[in-house]
Amino acid sequence: MAGALSGMRESIELAMRRCMHLYWRLTRGLTLGVRGLVIDDDRRVFLVQHTYVRGWHLPGGGVEPGETLLAALARELAEEGNIELTAPPGLHGMFFNGHISRRDHVACYVIQAFRQSAPPAPNSEIAASRFFSLDELPGDTTAGTRARIAEVLLGAPVSERW
Repeated sequence: MAGALSGMRESIELAMRRCMHLYWRLTRGLTLGVRGLVIDDDRRVFLVQHTYVRGWHLPGGGVEPGETLLAALARELAEEGNIELTAPPGLHGMFFNGHISRRDHVACYVIQAFRQSAPPAPNSEIAASRFFSLDELPGDTTAGTRARIAEVLLGAPVSERW
């Protein structure tokens, strides 16, 4: 009898957890993105300029359903920069990106072990991309991009916000 009650309780708890997760997904959906701070041997950083939004950004994008953060990062780096990871990147931090929505978070990774077989050609998503030294960052480099660069390369305090 006690075993049957325990099994029933576990089934009810599992069903309730599933219902709550469904409720949270419908009412509290989060969006999740990844960005990569790619640093070459000369301490230059790789930035991209999108065709659909102004400014220069760290390469990256949204994490697709069923995709891990690292798989999304590898995919975005390949798509936007023709960059292939050659060693695991380091997680710099998770950041709230209130500029996008009240539910957007971005995982930022530091990449120092990579291969870029050729610079990427501009396409329908990426208007331009290249490595920049810290003293030649474009004037319209986004504030979030500048903050991550300063945190990683200049020792600035780490913020919780993108």
